[in-house]
Amino acid sequence: MKKEQVVNCQFSVWYPLFKKHTIKSLVLPIPQNVIDYLLDDGTLVVSGSENNSSQTQTNNSDSDEEDIQAPEFPEFKIRVQEAINVLGGCVFPKLNWSAPRDANWIALNSSLQCQSLCDIFLLFKSSDFITHDLTQPFLHCSDDSPDPTINYELVLRKWSELIPGAEFRCFVKENKVIAISQRDYTQHYQHIAKQEDSISSAILEFFRDHIQYQFPDEDFVLDVYRDSSGRVWLIDFNPFGEVTGSLLFTWEELTSGKNLTANQTQEDTALQDGPAFRYTTSEVTVQPSPCLSYRIPRDFLDLTTGEDAYKLIDFLKLKKGQQEEEESDEEGEGP
Repeated sequence: MKKEQVVNCQFSVWYPLFKKHTIKSLVLPIPQNVIDYLLDDGTLVVSGSENNSSQTQTNNSDSDEEDIQAPEFPEFKIRVQEAINVLGGCVFPKLNWSAPRDANWIALNSSLQCQSLCDIFLLFKSSDFITHDLTQPFLHCSDDSPDPTINYELVLRKWSELIPGAEFRCFVKENKVIAISQRDYTQHYQHIAKQEDSISSAILEFFRDHIQYQFPDEDFVLDVYRDSSGRVWLIDFNPFGEVTGSLLFTWEELTSGKNLTANQTQEDTALQDGPAFRYTTSEVTVQPSPCLSYRIPRDFLDLTTGEDAYKLIDFLKLKKGQQEEEESDEEGEGP
C-alpha cells in the first residue's frame, strides 16, 4: 500500500467524482485549534454543548475539585450547525477517512447520529479510529517517501437509516472486483443467502457502470449499500491494505489471490465464476463485533491478551512487590 493510495481515499478527493452515486454530504475544513483539542488527552470536558460554561471535574492527583472550562470554537460551531441544518438536522460524522464507529457506545443512544458539534466532539474524542486518522494515517504504507501534507476536514453526511445486512465491502485489484464480503459479518442475515446471485450481480453492474476506471487507483476497497429496491449506493472508499478491515477474508488471501473462494463446498469451488462472495452462513458462525474491545481500557485489554509484554511484566512486578510487603508486615507483627 502506497501513501498516494491513502491520500486518494480521502473523502474530499473521491466525493466530487461520485457525488450522484452516494449520500449527500458537506465537507468543512477543521481549524488547527480544533485538531489540538481533539488530540488533547487532558481535556475531558466536551466542547460545543449549550451548558458547558462551568463543569466540574475531579483532579486525579488529589481530591480537590476544580472548574475546567472547555475550549470554545464559536465560528466553527456556527458553520457546523449550519451544515447540519442543511442536511436535515441529523448527520453521520467522519474525518478524511474514518468514522468513530468504535465510539458509538459512549453516545446516549449508542448511535453515530449527531445533531450538534457537542455530539460530534463526544464521539471523536472517544474514538481510536479518529486518533489514527490524525496521528498515523500512513502507518501501514510501504514507501519511504515523505508523508504528504494532510488538510483535515470534518465530513458531515446526511443521516440515513441503513440496514446493516445490506452493506457490502468489495475488494478491487487491478480494477477488477476480486472479492465481496458481508459488511456486518457479526450477524447472520437470511436474505443474503437467498439473494446471493442478485446481490452480486447488482454490485458488479454498479461497479462496471460507475466506478471501474473512474477512481484514481486500480487497487482499492469499496463499501456499497443495496437498498430494498435493488439499487446500489456508494458508501466509501478505503485503501487496499492492512489498514482496512478484511472482514471475512484475510489480507494474505486478498493480496496473493490464493484460496480466494466463496461460501461453497470444495466441489463447487471449481465452478466459481466472478468474485468470491462471503457472508455469515448461520447463527453458529456469528462472531463478536471487533469494536467491543474499545469499550474497556486499553491497558486492561493488553494485559488480558498478552499483546504488550512490558505491561504484563510491570503488572507481575507490582504483584510481587505487594506480596513482599504483605509478608514483611506479617513478620513485623510477630506472634
